[in-house]
Amino acid sequence: MLRTCTAKRAIFQVKAWRRWNSTNPQMAFPCVDRAQERSQLFQEAGFISRKPGMTKTRSTAKTTPSALRNEEPATAIKEPATPVESGPEPIYGKIVSGYKVFQYNKPFLCDHGGVLPRFDIAYESWGRLNADKSNAILLHTGLSASSHAHSHEANTQPGWWEKFIGPGKDLDTNKFFIICTNVIGSCYGSTGPASIDPSDNRHYATRFPTITVFDMVRAQTHLLDKLGIDKLYASVGSSLGGMQSLALGAIAPHRVGRIASISGAARSHPYSIALRFTQRQILMNDPHWNHGFYYNGVPPHVGMKLAREVATISYRSGPEWEQRFGMRRADPSADPALCPDFLIETYLDHAGEKFCTQYDPNSLLYISKAMDMFDMSASQQATLAYKRSQNMYKVDAQNFRLESSAAASKAKSKNDAGVERSSGAIEEDDLVEGMRPLRDIPTLVMGVRTDNLMPVNCQREAARCLRKAGNKHVHYHELDEQKSLFGHDTFLIYRNGCNLVGDKLKSFLEERF
Repeated sequence: MLRTCTAKRAIFQVKAWRRWNSTNPQMAFPCVDRAQERSQLFQEAGFISRKPGMTKTRSTAKTTPSALRNEEPATAIKEPATPVESGPEPIYGKIVSGYKVFQYNKPFLCDHGGVLPRFDIAYESWGRLNADKSNAILLHTGLSASSHAHSHEANTQPGWWEKFIGPGKDLDTNKFFIICTNVIGSCYGSTGPASIDPSDNRHYATRFPTITVFDMVRAQTHLLDKLGIDKLYASVGSSLGGMQSLALGAIAPHRVGRIASISGAARSHPYSIALRFTQRQILMNDPHWNHGFYYNGVPPHVGMKLAREVATISYRSGPEWEQRFGMRRADPSADPALCPDFLIETYLDHAGEKFCTQYDPNSLLYISKAMDMFDMSASQQATLAYKRSQNMYKVDAQNFRLESSAAASKAKSKNDAGVERSSGAIEEDDLVEGMRPLRDIPTLVMGVRTDNLMPVNCQREAARCLRKAGNKHVHYHELDEQKSLFGHDTFLIYRNGCNLVGDKLKSFLEERF
């Protein structure tokens, strides 16, 4: 059908050129045509409900055009083909089976006052939990990752950290019990905007409560309770996961034995916020977004594609792309085009095309905003604690524990006085104070100099503030340009025996303190 539509449009362009007697023929825009055709196919498919990885129609999945239908097994994740063979790519994909689901059937209060009547967390595990349950490692994910970090019997497809996990590997399943969850707010088995609100049996959409990184890890602690794990051997994560690993140490230091934060931050960087804000603006200005209520119609796939292209620019580095793509064009013999023409353009186009229908757009909005708001400064944590105290009436108080009533009182006095945080040394002191709960937890912080999304200054700041807070066991490692040109994605890459972050992680996890 796509070929038929394209052929008809080409014939129309030729006829129009002849009729209007233009000096030159109109340029072709196959990238724009493809997006319009995808919208048409969604409309013709008659979607009544849609979640990433799932195709529902008025009759059966067979009525869905092949251009939209996932022809491969539902659990499949494959490393995408790239224009140039030299570039390693992270293995991400939609996961619709093979995970377990933890159900929390009590009201859950979020930091900004929203409430989830109940929630699900999708999780997967590897290795064996020992008798005293002291060998568990909680692996936190990045923004768009599922719980499928490694293959197993229920899902044999490779996971996003496939080569890092296993017997004798960086996360050694001979020694540790590894747990990976899909965060709340996401769409791969955990409760998020695409989930059904039990109050009216409709998708939450943008009625989903605003969530924070602290909410994500607070929800994970309920899973740990269910598993009978009082204290983790380690909390490990990269990117958003690196934020979560630090956040868990802040709200529940008694439950964490050690922390590893890779390409993360103790607070968001303004450059990172700007990049994610731009992505959200692009997505929300897709007419199909419809204020988040698109589940019964055409999803905002154009906005998602463009947002992912912007994100991909921030995930890698200019020096890598200079080596990998240079100024080469996909077809040097063809006339210049405004659609993908240079190899770097075809790469970005491919990344956007692959992602735009496999991840829920509202999840991208909510989770990216949570990353933007992340700040471990004492004043910011106190403000959230105060907000929680003011909204406790919305839930049964017995189901929740306010982390710091003293911090709440402090925040109230600051709010009443209208005090704004100062910049410079005073602001860093605020962050040091917020990280003081981690002072007795051995912590690994890793950064990459070519990282554009989470600049290396974020990791340097986190390590520095931990030391100022009194932590005597801060291990800081930084990969320079000679060791990694892969930017933010460095933590995902393990190829040809090149283990960029795993060796340091393994040494840290197995070191005696």
